[in-house]
Formats: sequence, structure tokens, C-alpha cells
Amino acid sequence: MITGRKILLCVSGGIAVYKAAALTSKLIQAGAEVKVIMSDSAMEFVSPLTFQALSRNDVFFDTFDEKNSKVIAHIDLADWADLVLVAPATANIIGKLANGIADNMLTTTLLATTAKVWIAPAMNVHMYDNPAVQKNIQTLFEYGYEFIEPSEGFLACGYIGKGRLEEPEKILALVTNYFEKQEYGEPLKNVKVLITAGPTREKVDPVRYFTNHSSGKMGYAIAEEAAKLGADVTLITGPTSIEFPSSVHVIAVESAEDMYQEVMNYFPKTDVIIKSAAVADYRPVMTYDQKMKKDHDHLVIEMEKTTDILKELGRQKTDQILVGFAAETNDLEQYAKKKLESKNLDLIVANNITTEGAGFGTDTNIVTIYDRNLAKTELPLMSKTEVARKLLEKVHCLLKGVHE
Repeated sequence: MITGRKILLCVSGGIAVYKAAALTSKLIQAGAEVKVIMSDSAMEFVSPLTFQALSRNDVFFDTFDEKNSKVIAHIDLADWADLVLVAPATANIIGKLANGIADNMLTTTLLATTAKVWIAPAMNVHMYDNPAVQKNIQTLFEYGYEFIEPSEGFLACGYIGKGRLEEPEKILALVTNYFEKQEYGEPLKNVKVLITAGPTREKVDPVRYFTNHSSGKMGYAIAEEAAKLGADVTLITGPTSIEFPSSVHVIAVESAEDMYQEVMNYFPKTDVIIKSAAVADYRPVMTYDQKMKKDHDHLVIEMEKTTDILKELGRQKTDQILVGFAAETNDLEQYAKKKLESKNLDLIVANNITTEGAGFGTDTNIVTIYDRNLAKTELPLMSKTEVARKLLEKVHCLLKGVHE
């Protein structure tokens, strides 16, 4: 979505300038056209030649160095940009911009542009918390500038706290999302979407539990993509090692019963339910507060069925759209169609987990989507993000009352 987009990167002086170089590279690799303006202080950390090589464009740093006599450089750059990124943004540059000071190439261009401007602060934690800096940030926010919040961690000054420039990968994701919304709009705006993801853990004792191989990657991808499309997303997730998606309300649970209670709590006020979690079908009848000892050569644990969340949702649903998943090892179509009908689903996403690239824990999937009329859409090997987008397109069609 950012191929051909014109991004003006304004780099002010701080140790985080090296991250701006990495960001330039990632933007170029993603297909964007990047031009860079550097402050004098920024050039003390990284030379303009680095950004010139990475961006494949001239680097601007002197207001009076007109590289093209037919245009005024700072006005031409201000008009050229589709999006302006100030990264890293020092306390100094934030203060100048908030007070309308234009005393170098960077600030002059920023005041002249009508493009959207995103500011990514990077500074010492105490500088960031300083009332003057916070006041300047608030002023710019009220003017319509947007901020990419700094992350917390070890700072170059030796402190640990908030002030690190956000990672280039995350900034790239935000930029991509911004242009995706421009391209597609927000077709799921005001739609309440409930998604379950990951495995559940069924306790035996304080040390042991039963679980499965689900990583949660598919559900998290759906949640992230739904949020990008404007949906109001609630993600109920079992234990995973994945970072929670941004712009999503996340509820972490452990057991099948925990997930059932949370799902049924949110279900009545939800428009779309996508149940991608691999919920345990059975749990131990007896659990123990103390660790079980190895007293015998053999151990038998009696199991009982957990509540079938998807079936209960299908029984209770009124006008909600209900999507289920079928992860199978054989007879995929037969089991998927049976589940679609028996659990009163609108769509079911079926995959054979023994197929290479389609199993638990992978970043890719190969799925077939069946609707209520048993029409199927077969998707080839693709990323789970792409699968999520294809599935949400189907959901959007159902919301509009259109069945493909």
C-alpha cells in the first residue's frame, strides 16, 4: 500500500538517528519514495551520504542550497510529500515547531507543508517528562499533528524509561496502515468484532496442564486486520508468546471455561464473532492444589468434556455473523461442512494442519472458506495476514447482505 507514496523524513539530532537510517531502508524496500531533510545536529551523528545512499535521493540540510534553480527547495519538498515523518524528533525541534520557529531547512519545510505530519519523539526520559516539552507536545497535538509514542527501555544516556524512538518496523507498519485506510477506507467502521485466539490450558496441578500446539497467530492476524478496517475489536486470547495487537481490546484467559465466560459476556453486544481459538475439548475432572508426585509407574487422569463454545454461540445467535475454524488432519471438506451445519455457522475456515505451511505456529496458511450455501473459496499458500484480509472481505459481504 505504500508503493509510490512520497514520504518526507525529517531527521533531527540525537543518537536515534541511526534508527532513522534503518527506517529509510525499510520504507524504500516497501516501495515508498523517500526524501530526507537533516538538521545540523543530526549530521553530527550520521552523514548525509548514508541517507543519500539509502534513499537514492539528494539529502537536504541547507535552506540556501537550492539544488534545482526552478523551484524553492523547502516549498517544493513541503508540497511534494504525501506524509511527513519527524524521526527522531528532539525536544528542541518539538519546541521550535510548537512556537512557529523556522530557522533551518527542517523547521522551514515543516511549517510550509500541508501534508499530514507525524512526530516520533526520542530523548532522555526526564526531558520527555519535562512540563515544557509536554506542553509543546500538547500544543502540536491540538494543531493536528500526530505522535508516535516513544517506547520504554534502556536509553543511550544510561537511564531506563520512556524516550526511545519507536522501532523502524513498527513505524513502517503504522505508515502502511495509514495508506491502507486511504486506499480502502474503513469498511468495518462501527462494527463490533469479537475474536478468539490461541490455545487454552487445562490445569492438572500447579506445575502441569493440558494444552495444544496453537500459536494464536491466525487469530491475532484477524484481530489486527479487522482493526485496520475500522472495526471495534475485542480479542479474547489464550496464553501465547505474541505481542498484543495495537488498537484492539485484549482479554487474556487461561482455560476453556475462562474463555467461555468471557465470550458469552461480550456475545450479546457483538456483530461478528470469529472463533479461531483452539479450545480444549476435555479437561481433568480432578485438579490438585499441590504438585503431584511420581509415586506410580502409570498415571490415569479422568477427563470430562468442556463446554462447546462455538455450538453454544450458534444456538443463541440472532442476527450476528458467526465464523468458525476447522483444523483437521483428514477428510477436511466432510468435517468442515458438518461443523458448518451442526453449529449454525455463517462461514467456516478449514485447513489441513498436516500440510506444509498450513500447520500450527507457521506464519502462512492454506485454507478453504465455506459459506452457508456450501460454496467454497480455496486460498493458496499465503501469509496469515493475507488470509485474514480475505476472510474479512467475506465477512464484509455478509454484513452488506451480499453472498458471493
